[in-house]
This record gives sequence, structure tokens and C-alpha cells, in this order.
Amino acid sequence: MAEPRKKQVSLRGASAQEITRDALLEKVSQERELRNYNRRASAAALFIQRVWRRYSVTKKIAVQLQEEWEALVNHHDVLMTSRWLSCSLLRPFLFFIIYPTTVHQNLRSRNMKCMLTCFKILLESINSTVSQKNFCSLAVGTLDDRRTWLYQAKKLISVCLFILSECDYTCAGEQNTIFLTTLAMRLVVALTDPKGWKIISSENIRDSDIAVKELVRFTASGKNHLYSHIRRYIIKLDPQFAQNRKSGLQMEDHFLITASSITLALRPFQVIKSNLNDSILLDAQDVVEQYCVFLLTIPWFVQRLPTVLLPALKHKSIVLQCLRNLLISKEKIFLEMPKLDQSEITGFCPQEIPAVGWALANIINLAIESENDSADSQRFAQGLDCKLYVHVIITVAENLLACFQAVGQTEKGNHDCQSSIDDSRGTVDPDTCGTERIGSLKMSYIDLLKPVHQQWHLTTLLTIVNKDDFILESDTSPDQSLEYLGRLELLDIVYFYSYMLRIFSYLNPTLGSLPILNMLSFTPGFLVTLWGALENSIFLGKNHTTEDDKPGISGVSGNQIDKSFQKKQRRHAKDAGNKWVTVLQKITGKSSADVDCMHSFNCSSSSSYDGDSCDIWDIEPVRLGPQGISKDISCLLHLFCATYSHLLLILDDVEFYEKQVPFKLEQQRKVASVLNTLVYNGFSHSNGMQNVPLMDAAVRCLHLLYERDCRHPFCSPSLWLSPAKKSRPPIAAASRAHEVISTSLRLGDASNIPGMGSVIATIPHVFPFEERVLMFREFVKLDKDSRRMAGEVARPGPGSIEIVVRRGNIVEDGFRQLNSLGSKLKSCIHVSFVSECGLPEAGLDYGGLSKEFLTDISKTAFDPEYGLFFQTSTSERLLFPNAAARLKGNGIQMIEFLGRVVGKALYEGILLDYSFSHVFVQKLLGRYSFLDELSTLDPELYRNLMYLKHYDGDVKDLSLDFTVTEELPSKRVVIELKPGGKDVAVTNENKLQYIHAIADYKLNRQILPLANAFYRGLVDLISPSWLSLFNASEFNQLLSGGNHDIDVDDLRNNTRYTGGYSEGSRTVKLFWEVMAGFEPKERCLVLKFVTSCSRAPLLGFKHLKPPFTIHKVACDVPVWALIGGQDVDRLPSASTCYNTLKLPTYKRPSTLRAKLLYAISSNAGFELS
Repeated sequence: MAEPRKKQVSLRGASAQEITRDALLEKVSQERELRNYNRRASAAALFIQRVWRRYSVTKKIAVQLQEEWEALVNHHDVLMTSRWLSCSLLRPFLFFIIYPTTVHQNLRSRNMKCMLTCFKILLESINSTVSQKNFCSLAVGTLDDRRTWLYQAKKLISVCLFILSECDYTCAGEQNTIFLTTLAMRLVVALTDPKGWKIISSENIRDSDIAVKELVRFTASGKNHLYSHIRRYIIKLDPQFAQNRKSGLQMEDHFLITASSITLALRPFQVIKSNLNDSILLDAQDVVEQYCVFLLTIPWFVQRLPTVLLPALKHKSIVLQCLRNLLISKEKIFLEMPKLDQSEITGFCPQEIPAVGWALANIINLAIESENDSADSQRFAQGLDCKLYVHVIITVAENLLACFQAVGQTEKGNHDCQSSIDDSRGTVDPDTCGTERIGSLKMSYIDLLKPVHQQWHLTTLLTIVNKDDFILESDTSPDQSLEYLGRLELLDIVYFYSYMLRIFSYLNPTLGSLPILNMLSFTPGFLVTLWGALENSIFLGKNHTTEDDKPGISGVSGNQIDKSFQKKQRRHAKDAGNKWVTVLQKITGKSSADVDCMHSFNCSSSSSYDGDSCDIWDIEPVRLGPQGISKDISCLLHLFCATYSHLLLILDDVEFYEKQVPFKLEQQRKVASVLNTLVYNGFSHSNGMQNVPLMDAAVRCLHLLYERDCRHPFCSPSLWLSPAKKSRPPIAAASRAHEVISTSLRLGDASNIPGMGSVIATIPHVFPFEERVLMFREFVKLDKDSRRMAGEVARPGPGSIEIVVRRGNIVEDGFRQLNSLGSKLKSCIHVSFVSECGLPEAGLDYGGLSKEFLTDISKTAFDPEYGLFFQTSTSERLLFPNAAARLKGNGIQMIEFLGRVVGKALYEGILLDYSFSHVFVQKLLGRYSFLDELSTLDPELYRNLMYLKHYDGDVKDLSLDFTVTEELPSKRVVIELKPGGKDVAVTNENKLQYIHAIADYKLNRQILPLANAFYRGLVDLISPSWLSLFNASEFNQLLSGGNHDIDVDDLRNNTRYTGGYSEGSRTVKLFWEVMAGFEPKERCLVLKFVTSCSRAPLLGFKHLKPPFTIHKVACDVPVWALIGGQDVDRLPSASTCYNTLKLPTYKRPSTLRAKLLYAISSNAGFELS
């Protein structure tokens, strides 16, 4: 056995097995932490034991004291004095009520009985006239008595406030709680109102006031949560509480509790208002802040309260304090309000209406008063500082819009996240019930803001702007800290209504802003005043202002519109016409005679502006878009654009062009130029994502002005082109940008939209029509390339769609063979014609016959005799869907097929012989038609409606109702314009509604099914984004080429000669002589004979592919044919696939003319060969 190993010893005297230094330190640290943990655990255990022992002992003592107290109050036969109340009644009562139960638990029935008994005794004592029996006598007694009374009163108020917060009318079996709350609130009111104490005399009145002020100071302090308890009570009330007239004691109790709580809420304001120089200091700012945070943010605060209580809340001493404090402490208050959204409100959705939103509605309602609760007699509350009111609403509304924006961004992020989850897990059903509830909540909230969109509200503010005295009752001292507000300015009103418009639009994007827009549009002079301010800031301001004195700075930002501008504005209202003429003369360099040329309804003189420089209409102050203008100008523009676009919807052409209201035509051009420059640069510089409300309003107003100009020009064409004249991108780049925006919108991603793509999609009119046509052709080319890469047949040849068409049944055969193809109709089609004799026609289709097929089928189907379309009664004879087509068996399907035929023609660049009504094209472009467009469809009906609109007599005498009669082939159908319309008579009050209802039916509702069918067929081949490049007139030009004639010189300059011909050949010269002598209709027939299309290419014959060609057909003819002998007998023929005219060598012009006329009239091509 091996000897045991000897223990090694290190030189340091320690064992060789010792641990390292780091390990030793780690071990020591762990042992120290363990000891510390054990000490903390022991201390915690001792603390828990102490707390539990304290709670257990306190609870036992409380139970014991409660039993003794109950025995005392039930069987006492001692004299009830104030000291007995304090020592024997309240000391044990407060102990067993506060500590073990009330503070942390709900009310218990046993405790409620004790409270009822105690409160009854105290109220009886306070109402006693004997000083020794009155509990409040302690408040004016010795120093110890005062301290005891104050301490016990504070505890009583805390208990009563807790009872108030627990009171709930909606719970069944709460009668005892309501009765207890009634006594509790009576007690609190009695304790805080020394005037109700029966023992007060002139000697002790000051002591009682001091005691009550100290009690109120404690009550209003944040530690006591006075306003929080009142909020919890009021928020449980029915919003229609003031209208619910219950009878009996229950209603009296409800009213007493509510009135007492409001009285208690206003007690601190009474202390603030008193000017006693005593030692009781009440933090007035903190009190008002709590009032604003907890009470003004209660949903439907005013509507929950009885009407009789509202005057106290609307008193100037309360409202003005709140308004001032909201401006002084706005940062602190707005930080506290969102905490309420996070901590409460059951039954509400703070994401939809945050606390600051309810504060906005409540402030508006508290600033308004009316007689007999009538909306017609509403006015601002007496003593209201309107300047302060407007600035507070602006501040609160701005904060509310910031909340809406934050919620929108959060919802977008949640939507994107949810979309990714749905993609991986499947579709999740939406919470439709929640959506309906939120929608109802928003509509109810909008109703609270009704005073804002009443005309008296705006007119009162405008009246104050023109006066130096802007306080309705000027007996209140101004707040020195708010002197920077200055006087009420026009721009303050602009901010007010601009923000309110945005709030209304957010809450109800479809119809929410209509009431306020109606009011703004029809307030006399308001729109002119807005434009006057904009004119001064944009056009005139740049000539006389410096960087430090720019006009249009609001009182909100600390500056004001200078007084000289206001004087100019008043002069502008008196002599606006002369002023604008002068301004326009300075800018355009025209004489007064030139400016006053727009006098006729059709405004034909607008062509005189064609030679103007585009720089005139490119407005420099807005060349950087919304980010380049001040906040003040931005608000002015937003309100002006929103209001004016609403007015343009109902402004007829007589008012716009003849009466020229609200602006002269030169002013209209100024408005259009400002908006055109602003919108173009807004999109090109920042994708239009900055200041979205302004851009939306400006785009809408610009579109309405542009569409009116398209119908009846009042602007120079250079005006619309001016912003993009120097910065237009190449056609290919613009086309790619437009495709990117279309793809991004389809995918729902607006962040990848390039700025130029937004310009093309929103305001394509800044590009010349010719460039947009090239863009359209570029889109088609890109689409054909992509289809070719996908393997589809895009050119004539094997794999094309083959159809056989009978000349006499071209529509029916085409419908039967092509309608079911849908978007596959983009592929090449190969047409074989069968003559009326039943024989196949000669010739191979390499594109020419298919072009002929499209032109012939459109000619037949769009013929009014076919029954699908009719021609308007105007001089243009434009096509419009026939309402009777719906009665045909396949009428809707035929209309849809014709949409595909038109789409195929546009896709292949084939021009058709017909043009559509502008109203119908508006539907295809996704645009709504308004009253004035009826003149292009039914001039007689339009004249009758205008007569009715301006009829001075009683419209009832005309015996009209809200119906329209539709004439069908076999019957007459009466259509109601609104539910029950046959029983609604047209009166002077509703005649405008009737006029617009008639126009809406004729222009929109009647043709909608047919227009939708045509649109479905059209978009099978043409993308809607491609169509959006054009207006209605331009669409017809794209389709039909415009003029019904041919430019012979243009055709001659772009003609190619083959087979031995040249430009100097005798026969060629004769041909051009004959063409020049033809009638326009005959020239179109020649073009159709050669190219199968009677219209010239839209951008000229240089864009005809393949080019127009004249090919020599050699014929042996004697020389004496020149002097009257036998000329060539052969007829000219054509190869429409290659746009080639095969022209024999005629010697005499008469022969060439006769042979050519015969050929083009025979409806044949290859057969003549």
C-alpha cells in the first residue's frame, strides 16, 4: 500500500489547496448578500406582523367601539351638547368608520346605518339656534375647540366625498345609498356655509369665515381629491338628466345631490373671489387646474346637469378663471388630461374622443347661454371675454388635433401589425359592434359643437373684430399675464374655424364638416374678407413688407395683422372691383379695356390670354408649397379653400360668369393661380404629406375651378401650365413615376409615392395635353411589353384571336365572339369579314381589318337608331346612354361590351368617329356632376331650373313635388327624388334642394347603372390611372381626335412614296390637288380607305404608324391620254395594314378624282385590287 501523500506547504505558510483571490472575494460577497437578505427578511416579517397586529387590534377596537356607539346613540338620555357631539359621538364614529372599512372598501349596510344616524344628529345640531347644542359653535370657540372642530370637519368631509363618489343611480336597490348621499351632501354644504349656521353673530362672524375658509382650503387641496370625487359622481349621471322630469322624492334627492356637488365644486372659487386679507392662503391656480382637469373633461358635462344649475357654472367669475388658467397653465393641464383617459372611463373610448376633446365641447357649451333652451336665442354668456374664449378654443383644439394625429399613427401601426398577423394566421372578423358604437359616440360629440356652426357665433366674433371693446361686459379686470393676447383679430377667427373644420372632418370624414361649411359659405362678406387678407399677404405684402414685418401673423404666435391692412381691408369691401382691376393691370400689364373683356357667358375672350407669360401665374410666395409659407397663411388658405370649394358646388354659371359673385373673374384667376402653384409645389417638394388638411382643401378647390374652366374657360391656358413650365420631367420619367404611384396605391402604401407621381395623379393639367397623350402611349407601350414578356400575343400572327364578322351583323357577331374575353381583348385580333352577299371578303388582316372592324362596330352600336345611346340636343350632338337600354334583354351587357370596344380602340391608338357627353365621361373618370353640367345634356331643363331658382313669387303656385317622370318606350314612370317625395311640395324654402335633387337624378343617379357597366368594360383594357390624366373634353379628343377634317399639308409632309413614286411625280401632284379640293367629309373617307380610320392621329400624321404611303401601280396608258384620250381604267386600292394607298398612274385630275371617290364610297379595299 502506497504511503499517504504528505501535505504540501507553500512558502507563504498556507495550504497548497487554497482558493484564488477572486474566488475568495466572490465567496465573501455572496455570504454578505445572504446575511443582508436574512436581515431584510426578518425586518419584513416583523413589519408584516406589526401591520397585521395593528390592523387586527384596530379592527377589534373598531368593532367594539361601533357596538358601544350604537348603544349610545340608540339609548342615550344625556343632554346633547356640542362637546358631547365632538367627544362622545364623532371621536368613536370617525375611528370605526374611517380606519377599518370606508377608506379601502365599499359601503357596508351596518356602517351606512351608523352614518345615517350620525349625519341626522349633526344636521339637527347645526340647525339649532342654541349655541351649546350647535356643533359649529366649536368653530368660533376656544383655540382647542377650533382645532378639534376643524379636524373632525375635515374627516367628515372626506367621508362624505367618498360616499358621493360611490353613489350610482343606475344600480338597482340603491335607495339607501341615495338617501345617505343626500344627508352627506347636506352636511358638507352646511359645514362650508357659515351663513347657514344659526349661532353666528357680528362678534364671531370673522372667526367663522376663517374656519370655513380653512376647511374649504383643505377640501380643495389635491390630497382630498374633491374634484375627483365629484367627477366620479357626475360621470354616472344620465347625459339627458336635465330633460328627464321624474316625480317624487327620488327626483328631489337626485337634484339635491347634484346641486350640492356643484355647490361644493364652486366653493373654492368663492374663496378666491373674496378679498379678505387673512392668513388663509388658497392656491387659486391649483384649484382652477383641478376644476379644468377633472370637471371640464367629463363627457356631456353640461348635458348631465339640471338646467337650473348651469347659470352658476356659466358665471363670468367661474368661466373667466378657467379660461385664463387654461392659457397660463396649459402645459401642465394638457399633461394631466391624458392620465384620465388611461385610468377611467368605462363605457367610453378615449382613443376616439380624448379628455381634451370633452374639455373643448364643455367650454363651448359653458360659453353659450340661451333663453328657454332655444337654439334660436343662443348668444355668448354675459361677461364673456370673447378674445380669451377664442384663444382658449384655439389652444384646446390644437391639442385635440395633436391627439387625433397620434391616435391615427398608432392605429396605422396596429393595422400594419394586424395585417401581418392576419396574413400568417388567417382573416380576423372586425368588431362591427364596436365600430357602430364609436360612430354613434362621434355623432353625439359633434352635436355638442352645434354652437360653432351657427351663424350668430361667427357674426358676433366678426363684429367684435371691428370694435375696440371686445368684452361683452367690461367690468372684469384684465389679467396682466395675458396682455400679449392683444385684441381679437380676424386671424384669430381664422384659426378658430380652421381647427374646428379639421376636427369635424376627422370625426365624420364624409359629412361632418358640412354644417360649418354651410354657415361659413353663406355668411355675407366672410369669404371676400378671407381673400382680402390672403391678397394682402401674398400679392401685395411682398412689395412693401420686410422680413420682420410680414403680414398675416396671428395673435396666437404673438404678432398681429397691422392696422393699416385692416383699413385697406375695409376699403376693399367697399371698392373691391376697382381695386382688383388695378392689381391685375399691374401684374399682367393689360389696360382696363383688356381686363374688362370677360362679359359673355361663354367667356370666349379667354383665348386672348394665350400669349401671356407663364411667369405671371407662377406665384412666388407659394413656390415652396405649404412648407414655404407661415402658419398663419396656411390657416388662411385652408379655411378659404374649404369654404370656397363648398360654395363652388352650388354656385351656378350665371352667378359665376355673369353676376360674378363672390369674386370678379380677374380675382378668380388669381385664386386659381395661387392654388395651382401651391398644390404643384406641395406635391413636387414633399409628396403632399406636409399639412395634409391644407393640401386636401386646396386640391379640392383647384379641381372645381379647373373643371369649371374646362366647361367655360375664364383662365388663360398658360395659367394651368405655369408651375411646371421650368421643372417638368421627361415623358418617360413622368410615366414611370405615375406607374409607381398607381402600384403603391393598389398596395395601400402611400409612403413610396414619388412627388412627381403625386403631381401627375392629382393635377395632371400642369402638363400640356400633348405630353399627357405621350404619357398615355408610354403606359400602353409598357403594358404591351410586360404582356409580351409574359408570353401573350401582342402582334398579328399565329396565336391571334380569330373572329368572323358579317357586315350586316357586325355588333351581334362581335358581341358574341369577343365579350367574354375581358382583359384578354388586349391581345391581337384577326378579323375576317363576310360581305352582305354572304361571301368571304378578300384580304389578310395584319392590323388594318381589325381597325376597320372597331370603327364600323362603334359606328353601328353608337348610332341612336340602335337604341343603346342617344345624341344630346346641344349643337355638338354628343353621345349619352339611353335609359331605355336597361329594358333590353342584354342591354347592360351590350353597354359593357361597348366599353371594351372603346378600351380596345384607345389601347391600339385607333380613333373613332363619335364623342361622348361630358356628363357621361365624368362618370367614367370617377367624378361627380353638378347642376351647371346639366346645360350640356338638357339645356331646356337647365333653363327651367334656373328660372325656378330665381323665381320671385311663391313656388307653391307651380304645384311641384319631389318627383320626376321618366319616359320609357312603353310607359311613363314616376320616380321619387327622396323617400315620400310625391307627398312633399316644393316651396321657397326647399326649392334649392329640389333643383339639386333633379340635377343629381339626371346627371348621376339615372345613368349610374349604365355608366358602371361601360366603365367595367373600359377598365378591362385601360387602367383608371391612365384615364385620370385627362378631363372630359380631352378624353373625347383622345378617343376621336377632335376636328372632323384633315390637315392636307401635315399629311403631305409626312407621306412616304414607294414603287417608283416621288414627291415630284405627276400623279402624286394630281393626288394632292384633288385632296385639297375635296370636302372635309371626303378627305376623311380617303383616310379611312387607306388606314381604316377616318380621323387624323391626335398629335399629327408624324405619329401615324406605319406612315401614310402612296405606292405606284404602273399602267400602260397612251400619251394622248393627257389631252383627252382614254385614261387608266383601274381603281385605286389600299392595304390598310400598312396604311398604303396603291395609286395607278392617272394622267388627268378628273379621272383621279372620279376613281378615288368611287373607291372610297364602295366600302371595299382589297377587292378593288
